[in-house]
Amino acid sequence: MSTKYEKTDVILIGAGVMSATLGSLLKELAPDWNIKVFEQLDKAGEESSNEWNNAGTGHSALCELNYTPQKSDGSVDIKKAININEQFQLSKQFWSYLVKSNLISNPEDFIMPIPHMSLVMGEDNVDFLKKRFEALSNNPLFDGMEYTENPETLKDWLPLVMEGRKGNEPIAATKIDSGTDVNFGALTRILFEHLQKQNVEVNYKHSVSDIKRSNDGMWEVKVHDLDGCKMEYHKAKFVFIGAGGASLHLLQATGIPESKHVGGFPVSGLFMVCNNQEVVEQHHAKVYGKAKLGAPPMSVPHLDTRYIDNKKSLLFGPFAGFSPKFLKTGSNMDLIASVKPNNLLTLLAAGAKEMKLTKYLIQQLMLSNEQRLEELQEFIPNAKLEDWDIVVAGQRVQVIKDTDAGKGTLQFGTEVITAEDGSVAALLGASPGASTAVKVMLDIINRCFPERVQEWQPKIKEMVPSYGISLMENPDLLKEINASTSEALGLVNKEPIHN
Repeated sequence: MSTKYEKTDVILIGAGVMSATLGSLLKELAPDWNIKVFEQLDKAGEESSNEWNNAGTGHSALCELNYTPQKSDGSVDIKKAININEQFQLSKQFWSYLVKSNLISNPEDFIMPIPHMSLVMGEDNVDFLKKRFEALSNNPLFDGMEYTENPETLKDWLPLVMEGRKGNEPIAATKIDSGTDVNFGALTRILFEHLQKQNVEVNYKHSVSDIKRSNDGMWEVKVHDLDGCKMEYHKAKFVFIGAGGASLHLLQATGIPESKHVGGFPVSGLFMVCNNQEVVEQHHAKVYGKAKLGAPPMSVPHLDTRYIDNKKSLLFGPFAGFSPKFLKTGSNMDLIASVKPNNLLTLLAAGAKEMKLTKYLIQQLMLSNEQRLEELQEFIPNAKLEDWDIVVAGQRVQVIKDTDAGKGTLQFGTEVITAEDGSVAALLGASPGASTAVKVMLDIINRCFPERVQEWQPKIKEMVPSYGISLMENPDLLKEINASTSEALGLVNKEPIHN
């Protein structure tokens, strides 16, 4: 008996911020297209996009020191910081468009203004931060950045961090007031509500178990309806795999050549969350430090003011860990199941290269709560264990692939893999992830629908005015866009929260 397939134009796998963003863009560009979404959990934004599964959101490279590495000659490389900042600007523009078009409302439910700061200790690190400040402060994207080594100014900026600090170790910080805190869980839910109003069919408790190509060039997607305990079969011209850590298995199922020699390394994380509101109110910033020597980029310690469920929260972390699961709700067999004959050598090469990372993760796993408190006390000298709870963050699957840097290179970042004909695309990897969702999804649209891009260009420009333009090189346009996005997203004229 032949299988009956339901046909649609686009299938989005996973109800996270990436699918929400791509679906929202496509609905504006091609309103008549039929889009179906399949999510194995019972609601949107519950895995990688969830607000409790990531800490330092709103990545715009204003304070993250791992985006500005120091070169061997002592100078600071700001290329990555510029790139990430430009990409975050695109996200803000698209969200503004949705608000101004009355497609979504109440932006304060997902974005709030918050100063972004970098904080370092020790002579070498102070020297690095000063160089970083000098390299960034002349750039219009980082306009308004301040630098200080003055203890009194630091007390004013960071009362909780400076209180009870002993010793005379050099300490310095930068501050920029144009930073934001983004609740990507809330944004994902808002975007999916909007999509359902636009007749996008969102199927929760539906797990995709296979994707294969049919003779007519379309993709056949086998879906398990978890509630109805039955199999469904769907066909689409284009499939986007945005299923967090589960994307790797589904990409491998497609069998496209681009899925070969790609592996994944799962990393879990923990955060400390302050349960004492008096302490929470004494801090108002996202503060990023410098990763310890030998620690990977995803381990940069940060003390973050967050807005979750319209309440001010304070998070510190991350503490890395290891679990073989590719999702929090995944299976302990995920890692083993991802090993294929075509990626075995790639994974083994990475294992040999990344012994330091393995050792670091084992050390992190063995930390006691008292040892975690000691790390927190480097930021908050007076921190008490009873004021902090431990939260398990989301699983991240770092991409391992063969690159010019050699076989089995661990990629720290967001990675998109598309079929040569653009009929399927998968999103893998981690930070800066959600913050750059709009740029990443527009790139997928360019790559996967090249025949439509010219026709769509005016609409893309309406939604994201600076797409394809360097804002750094067009400071007047940057000012204009900053003013309009800040107004639309309610980032101006907010009453400051006094410490």
